Amino acid sequence: MTSSSPGAIHHLELYVRDLERSVEFWGWLLGQFAYEPYQEWDEGISWRSGDTYLAFVLAPSGAGDLDRRSVGLNHLAFWVADHDAVDHLTKDLQERGVRVLYEDRHPHAGGPDHYAVFFEDPDGLKVEVVAAN
Repeated sequence: MTSSSPGAIHHLELYVRDLERSVEFWGWLLGQFAYEPYQEWDEGISWRSGDTYLAFVLAPSGAGDLDRRSVGLNHLAFWVADHDAVDHLTKDLQERGVRVLYEDRHPHAGGPDHYAVFFEDPDGLKVEVVAAN
């Protein structure tokens, strides 16, 4: 067992409407960031990087749709090394038919000094990938 700094995120658990579709999307994306498969059970799966893991669980039937503009989680953001990594990921997302957000302001939708790509997962959760340099 490893230990982390106090306050570091231990895990995030996200409910998804279609587990198979989410596994395909998130498995590919998290693989880009060196996350590795961690746990799997009948109605969920997780990927881990260091001491942090992300779990995706099949939402109960009848669960409402995600509205990221309501109270609650708005988006997840990940670091990548540089502008080239953002550009490469953007191209991969577009080739996969993933909805890239704010295309008219890409890659500076977060401001002139912020180089990132914003996109949606299969359930409409916003994801941001930010260049460190």
